[in-house]
Amino acid sequence: MWHHYGKKVKRQPKPKSWAKWSIYLTSRRAGNRLDWVYRTIFNHTEHVMHYLITTWFQWVHDWGYWGVVILMAMESSIIPVPSEVVMPPAAFWAAQGRMDFWGVVLAGTVGSYIGSIINYFVSRWVGLPIVKRYGKYVLISPEKLELASNWVKQYGAVGIFTARLLPVVRHLISIPAGVLKMPFWSFTIATTLGAGLWCAVLAWFGREVLGKSPELMQSPAAMVKVMKDKLHWFVAAVVVLAVLYFVVLAFKKKKALAGRRA
Repeated sequence: MWHHYGKKVKRQPKPKSWAKWSIYLTSRRAGNRLDWVYRTIFNHTEHVMHYLITTWFQWVHDWGYWGVVILMAMESSIIPVPSEVVMPPAAFWAAQGRMDFWGVVLAGTVGSYIGSIINYFVSRWVGLPIVKRYGKYVLISPEKLELASNWVKQYGAVGIFTARLLPVVRHLISIPAGVLKMPFWSFTIATTLGAGLWCAVLAWFGREVLGKSPELMQSPAAMVKVMKDKLHWFVAAVVVLAVLYFVVLAFKKKKALAGRRA
């Protein structure tokens, strides 16, 4: 025990051997450095995100289909790339003849699947304790992880498909799927269909909205905001349909259970 401004504070137990002591100090220093980096980055979130969004936007312009694949893979992994800064401008440039509309949708779907499958296998390998412990450093809070895990447990492949169309859980859903060892092909089919639909909707919106307001192409951050506002109705429709589906599913289960008891 030792005194700190008149209060007793309990010491952390120290390793007894020099080898263990060095490992102990190294791990603590690494943890402190990681926390410092984390705080520094997120104390300047607004400036960092503005710079990143502008950079990602330029990647789509310069790299074409490959830029779409890479950025959508990042969006579906642990890197918070807004898909609104990838698919809409690519679809706009497709309308200008630089790319093909369905080629953009395909590139986005492939990228989304690559990012999701990486998350799936890494999570399946490291397990839940590691994800819970270090998830905060990649914006995966325990609350978000628990929400996504409960979703997968309860709704399976249909839940994966629906989640690919919803904010917050869209890029997280492959992590609990891997941790819970969801069947690979069920995960693959649900992810591909959901990602494909999301990319098609986002590309269509991008072509229509940016076609009417091309000045948004001069401000990537403003474009992301407008696209999110325009997509609210689509997300709301998905939520309503998902709720109706799950209510019907629960009613059928209840009716089947009542039939067995009778």
